[in-house]
Amino acid sequence: MTLNTRRNTRAGAAPKKKSRAQPTDRLSPLHLDLAERLSQEIVNGELGAGDHLTEVSLGARFEVSRTPVRGALKLLAQHKMIENRPNAGYFVSDGMLGKKLPDFSGTGMTGTELYRTLIDHRARKLLPDALTDKELLSRYPVSRSLMNKTLVKLSTDGLIEKRKGQGWRFLPSLETPEALADSYRFRILIECSGLLEPTFQFDPIQLQRCRQGHERLLQLPETELSPNEFYSLNAAFHEMLARFSGNRFILQAMQQQNQLRRLEEHDAFYRVARLQESCHEHLQILQAIENNDREWAAALMRRHLAGAMSMIQKENGQDQG
Repeated sequence: MTLNTRRNTRAGAAPKKKSRAQPTDRLSPLHLDLAERLSQEIVNGELGAGDHLTEVSLGARFEVSRTPVRGALKLLAQHKMIENRPNAGYFVSDGMLGKKLPDFSGTGMTGTELYRTLIDHRARKLLPDALTDKELLSRYPVSRSLMNKTLVKLSTDGLIEKRKGQGWRFLPSLETPEALADSYRFRILIECSGLLEPTFQFDPIQLQRCRQGHERLLQLPETELSPNEFYSLNAAFHEMLARFSGNRFILQAMQQQNQLRRLEEHDAFYRVARLQESCHEHLQILQAIENNDREWAAALMRRHLAGAMSMIQKENGQDQG
């Protein structure tokens, strides 16, 4: 009986060889989710070396068909987590306990790609204010665990929040070109005026730390830069100067603007090649403040914000000439 079963299996699998012999094709979210869950169990020791993994038993356990299980097993075999023994099936490989979890990014959208895609789609109004996990997974070909990790990162970066019920909600942002332009014009008014307030007084230590942060960022290779790091440095710079003004309302307005422009700043990080230029402009403003030339610092700030607004408008196809 066993021999006949094996023969029937080989005979039935033959016509499907062509479609199954492409392990590098992008897999469905379910394939990836199963592979990640099984790899976690292998690394944690819940599945030990030599344990036999069958499509039937795993399909019954996870309440799925054999097709996604088959894809997950092939993926784990490619990463050497399990081995396929001829005429016997899949078995957990030796030495997997405590190992680093495999990176399945090459089989589908990576975490970075998903992060960028969600920001870009939201900025272009392709995503609504609120979405459930199920709706997100139906839109993007990633595993549940990768989606959850990406959503947590977006939440940590202040771009979304967990809803009390189910799913996620994007936080308020500058969602239209008109709102973005209004924001820049408002910031030109308050930030330049803040530098000229009679109560303005800078802290040399804070200013020096800010300078060092900009200089360090300028020395980093492009591959090591992150949108959140640049946003944090950029927001801290503008908020620090608003605090130096000694005017609580200017500070509150700047803090509100920083929160509203999180999404726009993260989106612009990938689209606008202005990071280094922005850092150099910040350093020029800091130098003018150190030289007690606040009139020049205010002029530099106006040019800095106007330049950023113009660049964003060009990227959005709204250049006014």
